[in-house]
Amino acid sequence: MRKITYLAVLEPDDGGYGVFFPDLPGCASYGKDLEEAQANAKEALELHVYGLEKDLEKLPEPSKNLDSELYSGNYVAPVTVFPDMVKNEMDNRRVKTNVTIPAWLKDLAEEAGVNYSKLLESSLIDYLSLNK
Repeated sequence: MRKITYLAVLEPDDGGYGVFFPDLPGCASYGKDLEEAQANAKEALELHVYGLEKDLEKLPEPSKNLDSELYSGNYVAPVTVFPDMVKNEMDNRRVKTNVTIPAWLKDLAEEAGVNYSKLLESSLIDYLSLNK
């Protein structure tokens, strides 16, 4: 299983910690304490890596260490994620979608106890000839 570790910088400020990843511009988070900041950093990193890979962008090489003078007064912490697990979770999450059908058909389906989600999912799998 693939594992990636990037270094996060946790900057103390009034009431919490800002978090950013020097190797990943745009990947940032915040937490009201160190524990929340680290948890949010992990989530931010997971989603950022997922987005980059979904867009077929190459991941930057993670730094092994950071310039201590540049980040003095801050905490530097390694954050590890498992991109394949995140991809599986994100790709298989349930999403809501609206459909429009005739009222009489909806009434009959509800009387029959139809599970719309299950029916639509299995119908789409059949229609698209997927092997799931």
